[in-house]
Amino acid sequence: MGLARSGLACADLLYNLGAEVSITDNQDNEATRLNASRLKSKSINLELGKHTQEFIKNRDFMVVSPGVPNNALPIVWAEQFKIPIISEIELAWVLCAGTVIAITGTNGKTTVTTLIGKVLEAAGKNVFICGNISNPFSGEVNKIEADNFVALEVSSFQLERIQNFKPKIAVILNFSCNHLDRHKDIAEYLGIKKRIFMNQDSSDYLVLNYDDPVVRNFSKETKAQVVYFKEKENLNPNQSGVLAAASILGIDSELCFKVFREFKGIEHRLEFVTKINNVIFINDSKATTADSTIWALKNIPEPIILIAGGRHKGIDYKIIRDLAREKVKEAILIGEAAERIKDSLGGSLSIQRAITLKEAVQKAFSKASPGDCVLLSPMCSSFDMFQDFEERGKVFKEAVFNLARSQG
Repeated sequence: MGLARSGLACADLLYNLGAEVSITDNQDNEATRLNASRLKSKSINLELGKHTQEFIKNRDFMVVSPGVPNNALPIVWAEQFKIPIISEIELAWVLCAGTVIAITGTNGKTTVTTLIGKVLEAAGKNVFICGNISNPFSGEVNKIEADNFVALEVSSFQLERIQNFKPKIAVILNFSCNHLDRHKDIAEYLGIKKRIFMNQDSSDYLVLNYDDPVVRNFSKETKAQVVYFKEKENLNPNQSGVLAAASILGIDSELCFKVFREFKGIEHRLEFVTKINNVIFINDSKATTADSTIWALKNIPEPIILIAGGRHKGIDYKIIRDLAREKVKEAILIGEAAERIKDSLGGSLSIQRAITLKEAVQKAFSKASPGDCVLLSPMCSSFDMFQDFEERGKVFKEAVFNLARSQG
């Protein structure tokens, strides 16, 4: 169900294992047609631009892509027809010979997953970095051998449909309100996050953020061995989480510090784009929560022109208000959530609206002075205007580079 990146990888994997594969996606656009063309050489049934009951009937099981909500018609029909439904990471885990380190949390998953992968590589291990930041787990699993490691970024969407998924090490970074456009309430969202350790036993490890009281209390509900981490002087919480996971594997902390010093960051997460007339442009498109934007505001010393907005996920934007009053000169708002964000900020700073991201970049630059920073940190998902956060970040960078060329 779904023909984006994980759906394509899943279809390939299952077909190569000898399964009879069918794919349904209600989108019939350039992206789905491109992915469909990549399957042309294979006998795979495709249904694009619609869903039909006949296409779903009589299947042995359904693999659901992370972005598909539980009220999607194929899921409703599959449940009616008693067809088992699993997530892409469940399928890949069943077939994985290596050791899985799974990382979840409301914020920081991508950075920590990447850093754990780099630490393992520096320690001479063969590691596969999978999730939203890289190849889907199912796209790599046929290459993974018994002595290999997987650093796996795991979202709540992926955890909804697991059954036996059991990482050797599970890392939970933090918890705050998010995805209430998808989940019924914060209690449901919390329950889904906890599924990452539901199958772990005393031979496994659960790494928890001691500074987050919600996460700290998970220790009362797990059978795994608990390892805590805390923010320390000269170490942010993400780095402390990586150190904790590395310690379980016997990796020296000095090697971790070396990796931290050499780490250049990841695309779309506090990514330096360029400087125009001494105005810095930062791409933080991966920031889809208010907490992520708070992190960005705290870590940028320059006065900020903030570009934010997108599809609302039920989060509380008020939590950035005090920090925004201190750090943000002006906000340029885009997308469906623009009015909500404006109301939440409650007159604490000057706000403008923009119809497109390109227009937002131009307005932000017109308001910026030399020494300022124009920051894209949306606090929202991208799906009202873009295919995903990556496309949003690329459109932002393209608009910035076009602006730079126009300035000579």
